[in-house]
Amino acid sequence: MKKISFAAFGGPEVLQLVEAEEPHAGPGRIRIAVRAAGVNPVDWRIREGQVLGAHPVELPAGVGLDAAGVVDEVGEGVEGIEVGDHVFGEGTDTYAEFAVLSAWARMPERLTFEEAAGYPSVVETALRILGEVGVRAGQTLLVSGASGGVGSAVLQIARARGITVIGTAGAANQDYLRDLGALATTYGEGWVERVRRLGRVDAALDLAGSGVIRELVGLTGDPGKVASIADLEAPRWGVRFSGTAGSVPDALAQAVRLISDGRLHIPVEKSYALTEAAAAHADSRAGHTRGRRVVIV
Repeated sequence: MKKISFAAFGGPEVLQLVEAEEPHAGPGRIRIAVRAAGVNPVDWRIREGQVLGAHPVELPAGVGLDAAGVVDEVGEGVEGIEVGDHVFGEGTDTYAEFAVLSAWARMPERLTFEEAAGYPSVVETALRILGEVGVRAGQTLLVSGASGGVGSAVLQIARARGITVIGTAGAANQDYLRDLGALATTYGEGWVERVRRLGRVDAALDLAGSGVIRELVGLTGDPGKVASIADLEAPRWGVRFSGTAGSVPDALAQAVRLISDGRLHIPVEKSYALTEAAAAHADSRAGHTRGRRVVIV
């Protein structure tokens, strides 16, 4: 089968399309014929060799955690799923023609494979970090870097819980944030005062890693009410760096409910062929994403 692999840490150019042995579903796992794979910042962070304890790497390594596709092998002990089912979920080396998933759910009927591939890690991350800062109905959450996949999920899930959300993003994405129910403002010079004018901030999330941790702590008054998924220096300010996943099956179940109820929709900004994985990583690292990026297999 064809898959994307890298034999050395480095820039997008280290990604190669190679021939590889097909993986197979062991106990408690399923294998899918991949139709689309989600492109997440963790993918290029791992490829660059950033130290992420939850994702140890042995080279050469494949790429990708999220995927959507058609079940074609069911491992021992797996119940409630059959060959031919359309699923989305999380596994390993998903930029490939076949991938083994460790967590999955049947795709909501309204989703295409391309759309579904963008949800698993994004929704798990959104639910996890909302829980970590303890924001509640009636409070206000500030989301720095709000227009990407995780930000899109956070805004919609928070609004569904009765939380007011302030989102920062580039000028081109202000209307997008407003459409998701957020109070929107741009980042850049003077952004802290613009946020203050929008209201009190009870908790804050850093999704972009743009060096704003100190300001987020100042706005909330409590480093325990701030979390980052993008700034490895966050602990210097007493802020949690959140990089270890919680329950992916639970997150997928909640995603299915939210999507089916029409309360969660994350658009696909751009799709890439498997041969364009390097371009997908370069674009993801550049930021300014509106929604999700996916690789079509």
